[in-house]
Amino acid sequence: MVPVTLELCREGGANDRAYCSDLVPFNLDQIATISQNEDLWDHLVMTENGKASIEQLQKMILTFRDERDWKQFHNPKDVSLSLVLEAAELMEHFQWKNAAEMDAYIKKNKTAIAEEVADVLYWVLLISRDLNIDLADALKNKIKKNERKYPVAKSKGKHTKYTRL
Repeated sequence: MVPVTLELCREGGANDRAYCSDLVPFNLDQIATISQNEDLWDHLVMTENGKASIEQLQKMILTFRDERDWKQFHNPKDVSLSLVLEAAELMEHFQWKNAAEMDAYIKKNKTAIAEEVADVLYWVLLISRDLNIDLADALKNKIKKNERKYPVAKSKGKHTKYTRL
């Protein structure tokens, strides 16, 4: 993994470098040592292309979990159930809406939808970390498998399951 420099913005709530005049660099390993009184997640600015890696996100959620001593409750069954429950909460945003209603709803409720997407990602990242699954490799392998199951010549523009192509 490439070392990443993170910067803590001392100005309250600013999560955009343009609004931060006082950036303090620190190492990712220091996350666990920062006081719980500081709202760390609102103040982090990732400086490697502005994006966090899977490993960085996993470190953030592990810190969150470990500070609360919740690992004792996180077995594969309960974590996967939590993932499904959060996915269901995401689905509720779109239930019973036609395409036009969904478009309007998304514009008005994007923040709430993003929170549900983040909840789903939280559990995906957590279970993959706990089960020592390399998400990038797993996704790459799954896409290769799906490319064989859904060849472009047979599946392009169709929603048919691979067993019926």
